[in-house]
Amino acid sequence: MAKFDRNLDDKIVFESNYERPSAIQQRAILPIIKGRDVIAQAQSGTGKTATLAISILQRVETSIRETQALVLSPTRELATQTQSVILALGDYLNIQCHACIGGTSVGVDVKKLEYGQHVVSGTPGRVFDMIRRKALRTKNIKMLILDEADQLLDMGFKEQIYDIYRHLPPTTQVILLSATLPHDVLEITEKFMTDPIRILVKRDELTLEGISQFFVSVEKEDWKFETLCDLYDSLTITQAVIFCNTRAKVDWLTSQLKDANFTVSSMHGDMSQKDRDTVMQEFRMGSTRVLITTDIWARGIDVQQVSLVINYDLPTNRENYIHSQSIISISFSLGLEGPVVLDVKE
Repeated sequence: MAKFDRNLDDKIVFESNYERPSAIQQRAILPIIKGRDVIAQAQSGTGKTATLAISILQRVETSIRETQALVLSPTRELATQTQSVILALGDYLNIQCHACIGGTSVGVDVKKLEYGQHVVSGTPGRVFDMIRRKALRTKNIKMLILDEADQLLDMGFKEQIYDIYRHLPPTTQVILLSATLPHDVLEITEKFMTDPIRILVKRDELTLEGISQFFVSVEKEDWKFETLCDLYDSLTITQAVIFCNTRAKVDWLTSQLKDANFTVSSMHGDMSQKDRDTVMQEFRMGSTRVLITTDIWARGIDVQQVSLVINYDLPTNRENYIHSQSIISISFSLGLEGPVVLDVKE
């Protein structure tokens, strides 16, 4: 297995800026390494991706260039981020990890998988396509990880997850990671998990400490834009994300802000994967300070410099609100006297 020696372990930890393991890392890594099925729930920003990356690296045998761990994510950006974390932590272990996502070249995927990848991080549609093409060999897979499992299982990916699972060895270990795990999702897991260890948090502990949450009550939709401009002028921020509920609203707000001489970028599901990658790279590097997007970006994407999140539209569900919080979170609401819809401690 790809176990760390002491000196290598220290070097990896030092270069990754880890000081001490988070609560979820302390509780989840050891059971996963031991091969147990695990349902792990943790607050956003507490190190879920590092938890799965460290666990995978401990179980993968680098002497076998075959896929041994499969990580499924609901979005392309999250799958790519997971790949980056695994490669960074496994830099000294010669780990091969490929991001298998839609919107990219099928030929490149086939070539990479034929070469051999220890870990595949991908979205369900493209991963299942590679399995059907027999490009992704599954006989050596020992771990299936569902990242943001509630979204994967509850928003249209359920059948694809089942299709993928049917092609895996019957002894495959299953790990679910998410900040929110509704009861109906936990029931679904009974179909393909064996005596799982459940690491859960109470509902009133889902929001992060240290986040200031505000709402701005506006009487008309037309007044939101002027309010947003006023806020932007009065706040000192490093980087900000503005969420809208529709792709059309993202395009409209981007155009309006650019016309008002604000430097912004935008991203949504109608864009090509190349354009989405470019936007993400520029935002991570700080080339743009404001990113306008749909909830495609709300789940698990980590950009350390983001200090402000603005919900231009009220999120359509409670879970996306929890995932999208930053140091300061501001929600626009039409005629509400309080953030009743988003009271996550209800």
